[in-house]
Amino acid sequence: MVHQDFVNLLKEYRSLVWPEIDKRLSTTIDFEKYCQVKEKYQHLLDFHLEMLSVYPQRMGKYFRPSMVMLTGEAMGAPREKLLLTAAAQQLSEEWILIHDDVEDDSEQRRGDSALHHLYTKELAINAGDIVHVLMWKLLQDNRQLIGDELTFSIMDEFTKMLNRTVFGQTVEIKWTQENAQNLTDEDILLILEGKTGYYTVAGPMREGAIIAGATPDQLEKIYHFGKLTGYCFQIKDDLLDLTSDFCGLKKQTGNDIFEGKRTIMLAHLMRTISGDDKRQLSVILDKTRFQKTQSEVDWIISKMNTLGSIDYADKLMRSFALQAQEYFHQELGFLSHQPARDYIEYLPEFLVNRDH
Repeated sequence: MVHQDFVNLLKEYRSLVWPEIDKRLSTTIDFEKYCQVKEKYQHLLDFHLEMLSVYPQRMGKYFRPSMVMLTGEAMGAPREKLLLTAAAQQLSEEWILIHDDVEDDSEQRRGDSALHHLYTKELAINAGDIVHVLMWKLLQDNRQLIGDELTFSIMDEFTKMLNRTVFGQTVEIKWTQENAQNLTDEDILLILEGKTGYYTVAGPMREGAIIAGATPDQLEKIYHFGKLTGYCFQIKDDLLDLTSDFCGLKKQTGNDIFEGKRTIMLAHLMRTISGDDKRQLSVILDKTRFQKTQSEVDWIISKMNTLGSIDYADKLMRSFALQAQEYFHQELGFLSHQPARDYIEYLPEFLVNRDH
């Protein structure tokens, strides 16, 4: 297994899942006869559709829907039974990102302006809401593919996953607003487990496994593997935020620091830094995104390098990757169908070695 093989796999799954989303975006303005909008308001319908389609049409890596497809196939499920769940998983990412960008006042998303900078915060939130509704409609339409029982099982899994994800967002925002200083690795992992461990890896994997007929014990084992792998995903993302432009898609170095997000590196730095530097760090972190300067953010990144915070996070990430690989070999033998099994086995290595 090589890195490019996995990248090509993500592209292949994206080519399968995107059409399921694309053909349904316009249904958001296809109202029932009893509540149809008069023709003279067509320009407003067009505007509404244009706005809610922006993030879906930019298309990310499709990592999360790929995990749905890959795990289902590793347990013998046919692709066609996995497509709507994978598409719904991708739509969940779109509405969550819209809302996250408003909450964080992010400037960019996937190489272009964040939605609220294009249309205002109020309209962006509304666009996120309608994409959220469309996500549930796709899950409802699963009844035609996998029957009522599995459809409701998948919807139940979405509820569990999204509840845990939103809790992680609550904690992250709260600690950012409070400028929390004395955070441990365990504290940071509390956020990462929901927002990345469950949402990015374990949840999508469990969805594919549910469709393939997984037992509760198998689903629990998938969760543990996904949690460890999700830690790798997020720590790598946070490291790349300090060191990469994501292949030209990100213009601002240290975006997480601008937003005040609590990461493994920042928590380590806050525990390690001392004296005047500690006071300076606190002053910078207490500023809003737009009060911080690039030189102040660069100073924090320099201190992370000098005091070993970046190396510490990299070693912790690789430790989680090793744990995930060992657990895979010990407990996930039921993911037996090839080539999907080989791709999942390679997943921790792929995540820690990616460059964007």
